[in-house]
Amino acid sequence: MAWAYMLAAVVIGGLISIQPAMNSVLARAVHSPIGASAISVFVAFLSAIVLFAFMGRHADFSRAALTSVPWWIYLAGTVGAIFVAGGVTIAPVIGALLFFVCVVGGQLVGAMIADHFGAFGLQMRPMTMMRLLGLAMVLAGAILVQRG
Repeated sequence: MAWAYMLAAVVIGGLISIQPAMNSVLARAVHSPIGASAISVFVAFLSAIVLFAFMGRHADFSRAALTSVPWWIYLAGTVGAIFVAGGVTIAPVIGALLFFVCVVGGQLVGAMIADHFGAFGLQMRPMTMMRLLGLAMVLAGAILVQRG
């Protein structure tokens, strides 16, 4: 069963890899990277509504549920908008590959910090020399991609 989830994650990763290029086409058409980002995020919102209609029947949108988390948790949607706007703006300049190598590097740095401190309820996993070395190799890969 885990392999199905892993395959789905690979497919999602492949789709995300072409998102900045698709949004760049839209940005050129509307003459605005932020306008294209707004359209993209709006379409994502509509898609989430459709998915919710078919798959979200057991969701709890009660006041108690919505106020049980800190206000800043809702900023996660802003992170998505920043990613889309960043991809539209940055990928056409540095290329999709370097953009995503840098994004993955940033994700790994953030994940390592989150694991180290047990952020958001994660199990604490300390930074070890092996983990830091692995992260350094990914970041070195970004430099190799940029120079290639």
